[in-house]
Amino acid sequence: MTQGTVNPEMTLDAQGIHGLGNVFYNFTEAQLVEASLKAGEGTLLPGGALLATTGKHTGRSPKDKFVVRTPSVEPHIWWENNAAMEPASFDVLHADMLAHMKSRDYHVQDLFGGADPTHRLDVRVITELAWHGLFIRHLLRRPERAELDGFTPDFTIINCPSFKADPAKHGCNSDTVIALNFDKKLILIGGTEYAGENKKSVFTLLNYMLPEKGVMPMHCSANHAPGNPVDTAVFFGLSGTGKTTLSAAPDRVLLGDDEHGWSDRGTFNFEGGCYAKTINLDPKAEPEIYATTSKFGTVVENMIIDQDGKLDFNDDSLTANMRCAYPLNYISNASETALGGHPKNIIMLTCDAFGVLPPIARMTPAQAMYHFLSGFTSKVAGTERGVTEPEPTFSTCFGAPFMPRRPEEYGKLLQAKIASHGATCWLVNTGWTGGAYGTGSRMPIKATRALLSAALDGSLAESTFRKDPNFGFEVPVTVDGVDAKLLDPRATWADKAAYDAQAEKLVDMFAENFAQYVPHIDDDVRAAAIG
Repeated sequence: MTQGTVNPEMTLDAQGIHGLGNVFYNFTEAQLVEASLKAGEGTLLPGGALLATTGKHTGRSPKDKFVVRTPSVEPHIWWENNAAMEPASFDVLHADMLAHMKSRDYHVQDLFGGADPTHRLDVRVITELAWHGLFIRHLLRRPERAELDGFTPDFTIINCPSFKADPAKHGCNSDTVIALNFDKKLILIGGTEYAGENKKSVFTLLNYMLPEKGVMPMHCSANHAPGNPVDTAVFFGLSGTGKTTLSAAPDRVLLGDDEHGWSDRGTFNFEGGCYAKTINLDPKAEPEIYATTSKFGTVVENMIIDQDGKLDFNDDSLTANMRCAYPLNYISNASETALGGHPKNIIMLTCDAFGVLPPIARMTPAQAMYHFLSGFTSKVAGTERGVTEPEPTFSTCFGAPFMPRRPEEYGKLLQAKIASHGATCWLVNTGWTGGAYGTGSRMPIKATRALLSAALDGSLAESTFRKDPNFGFEVPVTVDGVDAKLLDPRATWADKAAYDAQAEKLVDMFAENFAQYVPHIDDDVRAAAIG
């Protein structure tokens, strides 16, 4: 579709859309900002960033997400983790949404999901809100102008926040719905203005499609050494564990902050931008991410302007899940290609609200599979609706809400790639030390960065290690620039008996959660689970 054009008589036969108002094709960032302001959707900030709010939905709505149960996907979907919608219900939902959309204006963005042309997904995103078009233009990858001519989408997303679903009629849970139909290559989103649903829908698609091609989809950030893509590191983790912050290291080249694939050729970013949490964002600790909030076209979500007209990074009155979305090129050390080598280091990030886990530990491949399938962390306030303080949770593959297949399928694929390419695996705790949440304090970011730097440059491998009595992985005894006491979680607690009790509780939680995977795993991973 021609860039920056308007068609008042739009017809998209593949989606059954007829008789809309004005439809704006592939508008540029400037045009989308202008359209958003004209529609009263947002506020222009100094520097040209666009401030928008998302109403009652300030995070994802995982209980409103459905996969349409068709014969082609029935055997492959992990139904215990993915709510099913019947095809007939989807068809009614689709028809009712299209009827609601008639005579309204919409924005269309034709984009790529994936930096590797061999494995990318061509996606058409139709949005009711102009700022949603701007958001997804940042978060997916933008085709070159010539690539827009004759663009044919593999999948289409229709996002209409003003449409309210009817649970009785549409087979859903509330007036909010996210429905994925793999057979019709169509995703319908209604009843929510939270823009993150757009990008996570594409991630879910790739998580279903890529394993069939032998490509490992990963909920991770990634970077590589300057001038050396072979020295690539990936950082698995749920939102709030530090993927964006830790991958944006000034001495490394950033591939991306959230979603990547690992193919036979190496690592590639799914996205074209970053979606960073901004609560308590420190200009000294994270200067480049902070700077994006005053750059033209950046989408700032759910933040408050103080009495001086400036963004208040400490005011979480709307949500703790305040964010900004910006293109990768707003980070000075971002890769132009978003392509890396096979991971040399794999870091699994966890936010341990129990205060039990060490700040870093080296794992065997079997232990890495145990922690990958466990996916232990704490949900951080605001990331999902109803979460107001850290909640310990197990989210398999560090991204259960986005995994349509059974977790063992991803685990075995990752295990095979680790074995083939010899990656070193680390567990990094960015959560609490000196006590559990409410008593202890967050792990110092300076210490976490020092430990990661030592792991990535190879110097940490030369340290003396001790075996952790609770999980069996190796923990360094001393690391230059890091307080040795911090490396021993028990030593940071004033009440050692309380630590022991907390550690025993966490080990039992791991064992109870992991029991569901034992029938599906290999003996070496089973042994790692036993201890």
